[in-house]
Amino acid sequence: MEKCNKIASQKYKYWIKIINVMKNKILLSAVVISFLVFYQVESVKAQFVLDIESGIVSTGYNDVRIPGDLGMRFSLKDDLNPMTEIYYRLRAGYTIKSRHTLSILYAPLEIKSDGQIPNDVSFAGTVFPANTKLGAIYKFNSYRFTYRYDFIKRKNFDFGLGFTAKIRDARIALVSTQSTAAKDDLGFVPIINFRMAWRCTNTFGLLIDGDALAAKQGRAEDVQIAATCKISNNLGFRVGYRILEGGADNSEVYSFALFHYASAGLSITF
Repeated sequence: MEKCNKIASQKYKYWIKIINVMKNKILLSAVVISFLVFYQVESVKAQFVLDIESGIVSTGYNDVRIPGDLGMRFSLKDDLNPMTEIYYRLRAGYTIKSRHTLSILYAPLEIKSDGQIPNDVSFAGTVFPANTKLGAIYKFNSYRFTYRYDFIKRKNFDFGLGFTAKIRDARIALVSTQSTAAKDDLGFVPIINFRMAWRCTNTFGLLIDGDALAAKQGRAEDVQIAATCKISNNLGFRVGYRILEGGADNSEVYSFALFHYASAGLSITF
């Protein structure tokens, strides 16, 4: 039995490596193919945008049970003490004829927690005794490729809808001086993308955008609301609030989390 488990573990690690390689190739191929297709169109008016966002992120809630049907449910927020972290996001976008937008996003997230829980914790096949000093890591990195079409394009108002292909690279780990247990999750999630921008003056405006979708397998929402400032024709700045929420409930994992972001972003148009 131990030999079988070892072989299964090696196969799992092998396939994880394969998926990681495929993930990067799929994202790169999608971007390259899309750009090449649009470059074949004559007289296309296009612009490239680089967006950088940073700020602080804190935990609203973070409830975990692994396995989803047999583990013990506990909170990385209420039972342990999560840290407030500095985060960043990078997005590159390409807009054709002012309505068709392609973009890629890299959005890493890692929250660390520590503390003691006054009862035994069964997590990912490992039991951590009561009052053991614990450390936890919650990682949820996103790689997203988005296409959006702006149905409304006016002087002071834009509204668009699209589709996001999201690859999540998630990991929840619990560590003590005696034991370590972790659950990794690498998967693909299709999401609806939306964006609404209102310019109340030539300089200032309001932006609401994000990705969101709910299904019986789980849900995911990543939405920001921000005040915008046009510094020049090629430079824009924004400050606002972002919410990231979602999770899944199945036999392998129960995990639902909410994070609050205080954000600032800079957009450079070429």
